[in-house]
Amino acid sequence: MAVTAKRGAAEMGTTKDEFTMRFSSTPRGARLARRLVADRLDAWGHPHASTANDTLTLITAELTANAVRHGHVPGRDFEVRLIAGEAALRVEVSDTRTERVPPLSPNEPPVEAESGRGLMLVAALADEWGTASRHGAPGKTVWAEVRCPLGGRSPTCEYP
Repeated sequence: MAVTAKRGAAEMGTTKDEFTMRFSSTPRGARLARRLVADRLDAWGHPHASTANDTLTLITAELTANAVRHGHVPGRDFEVRLIAGEAALRVEVSDTRTERVPPLSPNEPPVEAESGRGLMLVAALADEWGTASRHGAPGKTVWAEVRCPLGGRSPTCEYP
């Protein structure tokens, strides 16, 4: 299990925190990823039960569940990268399955369906989201951003 957490120049502004970790491509790995994202956001000043923490944690849960269900390749892990930039929070979930890229306009599943709404939730909660090829590795990255300026006020950054 590789873990990285660092501070440096941000892609989404000047200051950032960054956390990266690989997880087993299992439901247990997805649950652990969700919990660690919530804890890392709390450590970065977005407390548990804040709108920002709850939103990014739910987005992470949906993206990691999709990585396990649709992006699983036997013997390969998925990776979560969390970035706190000056203007936004971003989560990236990368898996090694190249051919299963999610649609950017997810279709609504039938009313009686018990699954298939994860990307609709991501699209509704994120200010921006999308997919990208992984750099230097097989597979894809699905990412989502939520605007949350450091030291600023926004509906996503309101705290209890």
